[in-house]
Amino acid sequence: MTHVTIRSVEDASGQYCVDFISHPDGTFSAKQFRRDPEDEGRWTLIADYSAKRFATEKEAVDAIAALLPWLEDSASKY
Repeated sequence: MTHVTIRSVEDASGQYCVDFISHPDGTFSAKQFRRDPEDEGRWTLIADYSAKRFATEKEAVDAIAALLPWLEDSASKY
């Protein structure tokens, strides 16, 4: 079984997105993407946080929100 994206959170501009990922071993991680007009709206991976695994989805959200200020408001929902 492979990993599964369980939640995607976009910033207010729609330019950035973080995917939160569930792994078969029960851990969680995340990846950040950017969408630019010159890329015809396709998402481009800009940061891969999957080397760091978290025991819960909330831990993953909190840790990534600490790195990405725009995500802090979204993190408070978990």
